[in-house]
Amino acid sequence: MRGTVAGLDIGTTKTCAVVAIESAQGLEVLGVGEAPSRGMRKGVVVDLEETIKAIEAATEQAERMAGVPVQDVYVGITGDHIRSTNNRAVVATANDSREVGEVDVRRVVDASKLINLPADRQIIHALPRYFTVDGQEGVDDPVGMAGGRLEVDTHIITGGQTFITNVLKCVHRAGLEAAGVVFEPLASSASTLLPEERQVGVVLLDIGGGTTDIAVYSLGSAIYTATIPIGGSVLTSDISLGLKTSRDEAEAVKRQYGAGVRDNQSEGTFSVRTLDGHASKSVSTAELRAIVVPRVLETLRVARQKIIENVPRDLVLGEVVLTGGGSLLPGIAAIAEDVFGLPVRVGVPKHVVGLTETVAQPQYATAIGLLLFGVNGHGTMIETSRRRTLGNRIRKFVADLWN
Repeated sequence: MRGTVAGLDIGTTKTCAVVAIESAQGLEVLGVGEAPSRGMRKGVVVDLEETIKAIEAATEQAERMAGVPVQDVYVGITGDHIRSTNNRAVVATANDSREVGEVDVRRVVDASKLINLPADRQIIHALPRYFTVDGQEGVDDPVGMAGGRLEVDTHIITGGQTFITNVLKCVHRAGLEAAGVVFEPLASSASTLLPEERQVGVVLLDIGGGTTDIAVYSLGSAIYTATIPIGGSVLTSDISLGLKTSRDEAEAVKRQYGAGVRDNQSEGTFSVRTLDGHASKSVSTAELRAIVVPRVLETLRVARQKIIENVPRDLVLGEVVLTGGGSLLPGIAAIAEDVFGLPVRVGVPKHVVGLTETVAQPQYATAIGLLLFGVNGHGTMIETSRRRTLGNRIRKFVADLWN
């Protein structure tokens, strides 16, 4: 269908596919599909077949809800293999009239990509932060300006080729074509942050099942991005071990009681099933807090230290935005405020219409952001071979409707 765009967020705990269409009202979400992820760990493929099954299940669910087949998807990439740096480049304008043209902008951005890059790494994004025309800094769009010297400051994000190739191999074996890849915190930022926040200075923490992604913005642009290999699944394991219960029960406790920190609520107890599931025992919120709070503090402090080490000390930051499934942990916002010493809010996806009641939740921030990158044409293209033709996928989609 013309104007259809799809995003695929392959996470450690779940895989999510979202289908939307460009309408007069904006980007309209038509279908959402989810499936448990058993083949990913900390953003890296550890089981090809399980990852393929999750992609197929999530995509087919989204297709059925949307009523259209999906061919091309924008794929989220994350993992501890991701690195970022800032680089600067300069070119002379090619126009005899000394006017900056679009060709000059492309040339200077391409020049900024010339960095020392190991053979096993590739550039995922090269994001211009600002341009300088004949010494005038802070230019957002230099096209049409008079000047003979054009400079750019660029935020460059790279990833390990092997890790990216394995993710894309799963996408293709699931019968899809990767229209582009997007570093996940950039996608989450696109769907949750306000332009005013990016301008003033903001930290986005996307807390997923296996990783926590970081994106720091100032003056409207990303200045630092990173991934730390700690997420909500580690917290679930801690609760399971600490309370001697199953992972499913630990996940339920985490969702309901969170960090054991509740406003205006006295200490209490709750019931937890034993490991064999045949009995229950009483657990206090103080016991839960003793397990959860240290792990949450560790995650947030690691993120804060990364920012301190890589962001200029004189940079003013106005807020921290938490998103991803981990941001739903009850009590986490209060802990984050103590760690960062800044106001904290939970970010939910914006800028879409349609199934807003379903997708206006932090766990869909990345998937919705992938749609926005697709609509704006900002996903990085990766050359790969197609495993299933569009005709085959449409035939499968039509056949599935009758099953």
